[in-house]
Amino acid sequence: MPVTERTTYVAGLPVAVAILAKAPVPGYAKTRLIPALGADGAAALQAAMLKRTLATALSAGIGPVTLWCAPDRSHPAFAEAVAQGVALAEQPAGDIGQRMQAAMAAATAPGGIIVIGTDCPALTPAHLRQAAAALAGEDAVVIPAEDGGYVLLGLRQANAAVFAGVAWSTPQVMDQTRARLAAAGLRHAEFSPLFDVDRSSDLPRLYALMPDLARHTCSA
Repeated sequence: MPVTERTTYVAGLPVAVAILAKAPVPGYAKTRLIPALGADGAAALQAAMLKRTLATALSAGIGPVTLWCAPDRSHPAFAEAVAQGVALAEQPAGDIGQRMQAAMAAATAPGGIIVIGTDCPALTPAHLRQAAAALAGEDAVVIPAEDGGYVLLGLRQANAAVFAGVAWSTPQVMDQTRARLAAAGLRHAEFSPLFDVDRSSDLPRLYALMPDLARHTCSA
């Protein structure tokens, strides 16, 4: 059953952070935003959000950070992460659930593993600390996305059943994930939803939060 929002992080067992990220390559990154930003603008936005997400994960200070790269580790933006003490790994083939499970299974931090993407500019170091604190007492932790998905999932131990049969990229993801957690007998903490940036309608909120990014807007 879910646990209500509570607690703040107190340093304890390290909790790993895995960031799943696409390389900021025009035509490959943020494709749903290309009509609004153009291919170059969408790639520039991905680069900026990758940089912000890395800073958030490192500032949280809860444990080792690994950047799971797609399509490979060759992009210079990924090399910059190594210079900050971030480990690199390549995302395997498969759907997003299989890729998240791979990141979870590879983690060795004793306090658990948190997986995030780069699409949520509202995610802060405090959110990561709160999630890590929740894993000290619960089996799992999740921060829903306002569109029906989620922006953060943490597990004390990897469990492939959490990702099985989920209709990814649909508004049913969060409801199905709650059902998978319950079916697996995993007690989870759940916190207030955050917005992520997937569509052009999300850009005004992004620019309100990160005004410097408005310059990336251009016609297709």
